[in-house]
Amino acid sequence: MDFSHSPKTLELRERVRAFMDRHIYPSEKEFYQENRANAEAGKLWTPSKLIEDLKPKAREAGLWNLFLPLHTSEKSGVMGAGLTNLEYAPLAEEMGKVSHCSEVFNCSAPDTGNMETLALYGSAEQKERWLKPLMDGAIRSAFAMTEPEVASSDATNICTRIERVGDEYVINGRKWWTSGAGNPRCAVYIVMGKTNPEAPKHAQQSMVLVPADTPGIKVLRHLELLGFSDAPHGHMEIVFENVRVPASNILLGEGRGFEIAQGRLGPGRIHHCMRLVGLAERCLELMCKRVVSRVAFGKPLSAQTVTQERIAEARCRIDMARLLTLRAAWKMDNHGNKVAKNDIAMIKVVAPSMAQQVIDWAMQAHGGAGLSQDFPFAKFLASARTLRIADGPDEVHRNAIAKNELGPHLAAAQAASR
Repeated sequence: MDFSHSPKTLELRERVRAFMDRHIYPSEKEFYQENRANAEAGKLWTPSKLIEDLKPKAREAGLWNLFLPLHTSEKSGVMGAGLTNLEYAPLAEEMGKVSHCSEVFNCSAPDTGNMETLALYGSAEQKERWLKPLMDGAIRSAFAMTEPEVASSDATNICTRIERVGDEYVINGRKWWTSGAGNPRCAVYIVMGKTNPEAPKHAQQSMVLVPADTPGIKVLRHLELLGFSDAPHGHMEIVFENVRVPASNILLGEGRGFEIAQGRLGPGRIHHCMRLVGLAERCLELMCKRVVSRVAFGKPLSAQTVTQERIAEARCRIDMARLLTLRAAWKMDNHGNKVAKNDIAMIKVVAPSMAQQVIDWAMQAHGGAGLSQDFPFAKFLASARTLRIADGPDEVHRNAIAKNELGPHLAAAQAASR
């Protein structure tokens, strides 16, 4: 395995860093102030002017749609940046250092996952109507999978009904944590539900494209994420009441929902982990700058043994997570997402917990300031904690890892007992 960065990646990383130094970091506090001002004015769900002004600059700089994997571009005929997962990893890491940065480059969830889904599984008509404007940044999208009435960590529990009636599908059900649905530019949902409750367990589900302005869609409320609104992106609870869409809006075909979900969630999970490594790296950097500049009990915080231990441990954990992420990306590129699923599960467990701990240490080093809006740690902590549940909770991934590890031993034991 070779994790060294290609000349193309190194050049792109320098361009991303230069863009962030020039445009993102100087305006970071302004972004949070803009959000607060919108909230106070009752305009919480207003797209960020700051982000919208930066998008054309990112596009002009050639830093647009960097996320779409090379094999997906080749297979679908959709033009992304032509990067492998391994090549994209250090770019996503840089973007992860500022919470809203990925959107500036049109590389933010859930749009990235939805674009990959459309690129891989969409029809020519679906790509023309939805994928093209998403890749152009003209619209946004949402992914509706999780439901409040069931334990959605087991996706076979999902009970939203997608029923074929003539030339249409009729959708009834309730979804929540539908990320992106709060954005006024959200134009389409990808909805997962049951088309055939009598089919084998993993063939009951399908995914269908639902325009956001379809009659029967009711946004009940916005869910705060550990106290953060995440506006104008938002995470919404939604009811679908006799929502009708053309039968041609089905993705890939009836009963293919789990197949699509695996194709969608694998890349999405590793993208989150790439960004978490960058987030933790940023926190360690802020922590080091803080402790060399503050004195307590007669010596700099950097001279305190407990501080040194935490810095050393943070460095070890970040680098271990980065290497595990790169290995997963390498396997995805060279052997496919299915072969890499155990590696993706491992990094999905490791990265959020690692980031949580590093953020906590950085907050502690900043004292009271670390709890305030003067630093991004509270938002970072909410994001990292969320990713121990989003895209599959830790417990599900740990079970999958353990089953993979135990498999050969169980098989051997069964063979020996015959």
